[in-house]
Formats: sequence, C-alpha cells, structure tokens
Amino acid sequence: MKRKISELDAIINEQLKDPSFAKAWSETELEDQVKRSLIQARIDSGLTQKELSERSGIRQSNISRIENGSAIPTLQTLYALAKGIGKKIKITIE
Repeated sequence: MKRKISELDAIINEQLKDPSFAKAWSETELEDQVKRSLIQARIDSGLTQKELSERSGIRQSNISRIENGSAIPTLQTLYALAKGIGKKIKITIE
C-alpha cells in the first residue's frame, strides 16, 4: 500500500504545477490529510473497516465514506475512530 501512495504522491506533485489544480487541491488539503492518516493508521493496525466499526461504534458504511472522501468526519467521529484503532488525535496549527 505504501508504494501505491508514493506513486499517487508523484502524480499529485506533477498536477500541482497546474495553478487551477493547485488552488482546488489547497482547498481540500486538510480533508485529504485526515483521510490519508485515518486509512494509514487503520491499515498499520491491521484492521478492516468492519473491525474498526465494531471497535469504534461507527458504522462501516460511514468509515467507507470517510475513507473514499465522500464524507467529512466530525471531531467526535475522528476521536471514536482513533480510539478504536488504539491511537489519539493530535491537532496542530502551524
């Protein structure tokens, strides 16, 4: 999975040279970071979406929508998912 993410990053970096793409990307960057972090943490923990659902109390269909980018989770949902994975949420403002 990490190799595919690296390939995706290379494609995105190439597309970021287009100003209109770069603008659209910057408007959704935070959501993408959250989505990628959640997916990677779930995979690193060896959990399926169904297993995470059982541990977190968040429906598997909602986890799927968050991971595919069609839903933006609330902080409460992120907290429950992180707890289900055995992680904590850390937010920084830079």
